[in-house]
Amino acid sequence: MQLNPPASSTNFSSNSNFLKLLAFRVQVVLAYQIIVVFVGWHIYELTHDALALGLIGLAEVIPYFACALFAGYAVDHHSRRKFGALAGFLTSLNALVLVATTLVIPGNPSLWIYGSIACGGVARAFISPSYNSLFALVLPRDQYARAAGVGSSIFQVGLVVGPALGGVLVGWASMTIAYAVAAVLAMSAAITLLSLRVNEPPPAKSSAMFSSIGEGLRFVFGHQIILGAQALDMFAVLFGGAVAMLPAFVQDVFHYGPEGLGILRAAPAFGAILIGIVLAKYPINKHAGRYLLVAVTGFGLCIISFALTTYFWMAAILLMLSGICDGVSVVMRTTIMQLATPDSMRGRVASINGIFIGSSNELGAFESGLAARLMGLIPSVIFGGSMTLAVVTATAYLAPKLRKLDLEKLH
Repeated sequence: MQLNPPASSTNFSSNSNFLKLLAFRVQVVLAYQIIVVFVGWHIYELTHDALALGLIGLAEVIPYFACALFAGYAVDHHSRRKFGALAGFLTSLNALVLVATTLVIPGNPSLWIYGSIACGGVARAFISPSYNSLFALVLPRDQYARAAGVGSSIFQVGLVVGPALGGVLVGWASMTIAYAVAAVLAMSAAITLLSLRVNEPPPAKSSAMFSSIGEGLRFVFGHQIILGAQALDMFAVLFGGAVAMLPAFVQDVFHYGPEGLGILRAAPAFGAILIGIVLAKYPINKHAGRYLLVAVTGFGLCIISFALTTYFWMAAILLMLSGICDGVSVVMRTTIMQLATPDSMRGRVASINGIFIGSSNELGAFESGLAARLMGLIPSVIFGGSMTLAVVTATAYLAPKLRKLDLEKLH
């Protein structure tokens, strides 16, 4: 039950709680992006090994996967704000350990770097359940579709500005300064969320932890539309994630420095910002399932084309187009999840969604690194994009309710 619905107006600027929630999101995304982009640069400078880049994803996904379901349970049964703030503090700790690797840790600091990334994985397990649960508390239901577009745009702003800011800091100052700025941003995100004033409802009923987690799993796996949307995105990202290999492309194919890495990492998010603005003004309701499948198809084609080009700016344009396609997918999936999930289960469903989507990013990074080691850098990315197209075809066949979905049916 929503205890404090704001006025049902599409003017989000008058909703201070929603603005604070967006501020938390953009700050924590900025911090995370600076860390994850340039820890890859850091590791590749130390090792010059594509598999070492993939191990960054593995170091994050193991603790993330271990904590995600428990994080969802905790958020549904305790304070959403406090667990979100905890995630901010842990992200700040992650960045401070990385600062130490550049200043005081002698020899090869790779183990410390992977350990700090594991700490970040624990933090990430709490971010999505906290954000999605609070999202439903600070907005009325009829604003979810438009607010999802706004939230996606804000998220993508962080994905653009984070790598760009990190590239400037690393290129013109040092890796130490970049990590320190990330620590400050994450701390500020935690403080911002603690300032949120919202009446958090008690859990619908008390239940044993594992029974409650099982209830969330049964809900997701019994809902063809939610399961189909999450599985589609998971496998598309798992196979089509060229982003983890960007340090190798920048240094070995395009022959650019850290500024080039920042540009390429920001390009998909820039495209997602553009489409997020469009979808916030013109939300998709009819034929949403078809749009989702077409968008993921476009994403796969962009990834294949990226692998084939040797021109830096063409690569940036293709990644921007992939971001437009991915942005449609993100907004569709977010809106589906918000509309179809009961209030009492939002934390658990968001954590399961995080396992599908969040873990696929890191497992995709590991898959990309392993495939690059076995097949070569460029063939591995072409293979991944081709697998994405195969996943779309399989989803269209196996999830007819998703293929035929109109969002109006979920209201």
